[in-house]
Amino acid sequence: MIGNLLFRAFRKVETNVHELNYLFWECTTRCNLHCRHCGSDCKEASGESDMPIADFIAALKTIPRKAIPKNFTVVLTGGEPLMRRDIAEAGRQIRACGCHWGMVTNGFFYTAERQEELLRAGMGALTISLDGLEPSHDWMRGRAGSYSRAVEAIRLAASQPRLYFDVVTCVNQHNINELDNIYNVLCDAGVPQWRIFTIIPIGRAKNDPELHLSDSQFVQLMEFIKRHRQQPGRTSVTFSCEGYLGRYERIVRSAPYFCHAGINIASVLIDGRICACPNIDRDRFSQGNIYTDNLYQVWNERFEPFRNRNWARTGICKDCKAFNLCLGNGMHNWHGTGNDVINCHYRKIENAGNR
Repeated sequence: MIGNLLFRAFRKVETNVHELNYLFWECTTRCNLHCRHCGSDCKEASGESDMPIADFIAALKTIPRKAIPKNFTVVLTGGEPLMRRDIAEAGRQIRACGCHWGMVTNGFFYTAERQEELLRAGMGALTISLDGLEPSHDWMRGRAGSYSRAVEAIRLAASQPRLYFDVVTCVNQHNINELDNIYNVLCDAGVPQWRIFTIIPIGRAKNDPELHLSDSQFVQLMEFIKRHRQQPGRTSVTFSCEGYLGRYERIVRSAPYFCHAGINIASVLIDGRICACPNIDRDRFSQGNIYTDNLYQVWNERFEPFRNRNWARTGICKDCKAFNLCLGNGMHNWHGTGNDVINCHYRKIENAGNR
């Protein structure tokens, strides 16, 4: 009880201070894969042009140097950032602005030569996706050979001590029973941290039942993470910041659930829109556009739906006893114009326990 009160006080302070320390840049919507769970419906030949580096840097420079916190990080995402040949140049210009930078990639184009180029440009953080053993990963990613390329990229990144590096996995019906084997692959590769996600029903995943876990499978996932955190191995395992987890909350994570979207995290989307995490409903929650607005001014003066979540007290959240800890789950679970959260982790756990 005291722990919950202290956490809520900490969250209130963070929300009021509203310090921007993590900025996503959706630098392309082109992608070499065709992932079944893609929320952006990215394609190799996207209908949207890559955002010019100069446009993003101009927006970044609206943040005064003195206002950039020590840990401020720009994360390049997509699409697949490595579809752009000028990623290293983008990284150099971001570093010249006094910011750290990293990247999220599927690993297909991540070679030793590319890694060296990116490190010379100042890349300090990297996340690579691995969504199962070979058949499951290639099924999920829509391209044969994507597993072997991802594993090779993971080995390369894990061998580089300069990188803050982790692997993410989206758990689904195809890989839920492969988790121990995936864990062994990551340990053998020397991966320091493994972050596990589930898939929300948006984009291509909206009507694909094979991608979504049942309540009992979700609890199975929690028990897997619990076991590995109670018996730490070479690779640290943690659940993502998706949502409040009830009785598993202090067990499968190092810190209590806190959706930092719009509190400490913003994004610049491919068309210039300013939002929080790129996975959030960009039509419903965009706060401005870098082509018409000052990014830093938008951050300081808007983002009210993220700072005050009382609007989420509706639907199944209206009378939920966990609302003050959850605040209606992660913001990415409020897609569309409906007045109800589309995915509730706490409810899954409670439902499974009542059977």
